[in-house]
Formats: sequence, structure tokens, C-alpha cells
Amino acid sequence: MLGHGGFRRLAYAEWGSENATRTVLCVHGVSRTGRDFDVLATALAAEGARVIAPDLPGRGRSEWLASPSHYTDRAYTGAMSTLLARLDVDQVDWIGTSLGGHIGMLMASDYATPIRRLVLNDFGARVSASALRRIGADLSKRWRFASVDELEAHLREIHEPFGQLSDAQWQQLAHHSAVPDPAGGVRFHFDPGIARRFAIPIYLDIVLWQLWDKIDCQVLILRGEDSDLLTESTTREMLSRGPAAKAGKVVMARIPDCGHAPALMDDQQIALIKEFLFGSGPVERPKARRMAAGAPSSTPSSASTR
Repeated sequence: MLGHGGFRRLAYAEWGSENATRTVLCVHGVSRTGRDFDVLATALAAEGARVIAPDLPGRGRSEWLASPSHYTDRAYTGAMSTLLARLDVDQVDWIGTSLGGHIGMLMASDYATPIRRLVLNDFGARVSASALRRIGADLSKRWRFASVDELEAHLREIHEPFGQLSDAQWQQLAHHSAVPDPAGGVRFHFDPGIARRFAIPIYLDIVLWQLWDKIDCQVLILRGEDSDLLTESTTREMLSRGPAAKAGKVVMARIPDCGHAPALMDDQQIALIKEFLFGSGPVERPKARRMAAGAPSSTPSSASTR
């Protein structure tokens, strides 16, 4: 990808066949990595889809940007546009958690967008300022842990709103969240400079109706029933406002026992997404392609682009 400061490496994991008729892009939250989607991606690949889960710039295996000031919406949409060009597909289905949902809304609101169906995982057209302050406070701390086990214990505490995960799932999240720290132990696998965007306290909700009012694709809104970022009132307005809603293209599901944001590892959450992407509706289920592609592996392949 090319941005301020020159070219940077953008890494992604991939499941399924390059010849699949459906490509699904899974984009993670502000401090996470694309490997958060391992469970979901495996399930979607089993339905015949090609699934791509990038590490956003500054996270996971993707390179850090040259300056903290470069982590902007323009940088993220530019990175995703570069990735879409590399994938060489005309259309994608987009699953975005938190920041990934924001980027999805930015892309879906553009003219001639390649996004066919959009899943907003606990993100919407109005974002709570208090939730953003909480997220910013966590990002701003220089976390260092003696071991991956210690990091996992911390994840279980701060990401309790993800829902009821198994021990194996928490271990998986911790494994992909950790990187060796030069000072000893491990730290989170993201550029601490990302926190600079939260350096100025946020006192007003972030309003994104100007984006929502341009989106006309099929949309599934997932809201953790205890979410402090996406309110019930915002989801109600999204169900009645904008071209997609007025055309009957927007549906919403509340995810029980979750806050911000559902981990999308639970069978019922995955079933909701599969039904939205592959169920009855304008987009037909690619049965023939799934049979031709064969059974996908649960282990993704990895790649990168510049």
C-alpha cells in the first residue's frame, strides 16, 4: 500500500478458493488483528466463499506507518482499496467489527462501491463518546506482560464484552495479540502510535449519518445487547433512515450476553451472518462453486501486498 511516508507492507490471511464466486472481507477493530476472524472465516469458507482478513496498517503483521498522525480514515480506505485491487474482484461482502465497520461504511458510501452486503458488528451511524474515551484510555497505556498467559488474563478482563468464549478461543486471541517486547516479555501486536488519535478527549458523540444516508446495499447490524458504543436508539434510526432502510435492505440482530463487540465465534452469531450472506435474497447461494472448490482448510494461507 502507498500512503504518507511511502510504501508499507499490508498483510492478510486467506481462506477458501481464489475461484470462489463470493469474496468476503473481514476487517477487525482498532487494536485487534485479522486473525480474530479465524473461526468465522473457516465457517464462511465451508460455504464456498473466499475469505480475506487483513491486518490493518500498524496491527499484526502489517507494517507500522511512518508517523502516528498517518493513522487516518484516508489511510485505512486507501489500504483496503489497494487490497481490493490485488484481489481483482468486482464485488465483496464486508464484515466489519467496530473500526472495521467504520471503514466499511466509508467504502460503502462511495460512488460505485464494490461492497454488495455489509455487516456492521457493533458499529453504526452514531458512536458514543464515552465508549471512545474508554477505548482510548486502554490504548494509551503501555502494556507489557511477562508472558502470553498474562496477556491472555488481561484480555479476558478488558474484552469480557466479547461474550462467552472458550478457553481455546481466548488462547487463540492472546496468541495472535502478542509480540515479543525488546524490554522483555510480550506486548500487544499494534503500534502504540495508534493511541495518538485519542490524545484529545472526545466529549461529543461521533455522528456519521452523512455516510449512512448514502449507503444503499444490504446491511446487517449486529448489536451487543450491553454495548456502550452502539445505542439501541441509533439502531432504531438506522432501521428507518437512509436509502438502504427505505428499500427494506437493513436488518438488525441483538446479540445476548455481549457488549462491545461480539467476537463472532459463537455458533449462533456465525449462523446469523451465514444466513444474511448466503440465505434467500437478491444474492444467490453459490452451491455449484462450493462443490467444485472442495473442502476448505481451517488453516488460512497468508500473504501481503505493498
